[in-house]
Amino acid sequence: MTTRPIVVDHVLFVVGDLAASRRLYTAALAPLGYEELHVQEDGVHYGVEGIDDFAIYQGAPVTTAAHVAFDAADRPSVDAFFEEALSRGATARGEPGVWTQYSERYYAAFVNDLYGNNVEAVWHAPEPVRDAPIRGGVP
Repeated sequence: MTTRPIVVDHVLFVVGDLAASRRLYTAALAPLGYEELHVQEDGVHYGVEGIDDFAIYQGAPVTTAAHVAFDAADRPSVDAFFEEALSRGATARGEPGVWTQYSERYYAAFVNDLYGNNVEAVWHAPEPVRDAPIRGGVP
């Protein structure tokens, strides 16, 4: 995972169907090493022990058209995030690959969650990734 100063302390999405969103995020974030940390009647917090940086809460208005990128430890984690998200109702926005407009080391995948939010998993490779599909455009 990337080590750097914290810029954003946490992100919260408001969802219309907490159970469906919980299934999607719990499955998609597991390959990245993030788990449910706090479960409440109206929300779920995700992260690693002691750090709950992302949450979903039932409510209105629903968060739409937001973007969040989750740090991944490696390429297989990005691929697994993508597959798990799709299997739980997300739609493909950008298949796993090297997004060269960001960097030759930027291996990422993008999905739209149940409400159209752009959710990404990204691995910042130590060297340029040469054996993966090249992606482009705006995911």
